[in-house]
Amino acid sequence: MKGPAARRGATRSAGTLLALVFAGAAPWAAAAEITQLRDGAGRDLTAGLCGVCHSVEYIPSNAPAMNRAGWEKTTQKMKDRFGAPISDQDAKQILDYLDANYSGKGS
Repeated sequence: MKGPAARRGATRSAGTLLALVFAGAAPWAAAAEITQLRDGAGRDLTAGLCGVCHSVEYIPSNAPAMNRAGWEKTTQKMKDRFGAPISDQDAKQILDYLDANYSGKGS
């Protein structure tokens, strides 16, 4: 039979383990709160292809400073500099979607 000190140690260890589990669950909980992009033609394509490399949260976050030219430059940079697997046809659909739904800056 174990004494009181051993039981306190086991309880402390279990408490530490639970704290670590819950602390570790926080990032997963945040990841579950996925940004929903606005409805529109090209939304699923945009979310699917852009989300391969980064969070789609970048889209609404950057929208106030973007216009069509800015989105076009950004999508081209993603392809050229970062090797994003986006065809020219897909890039145009993504650009049209971003321009229609997330262009906050005047031309």
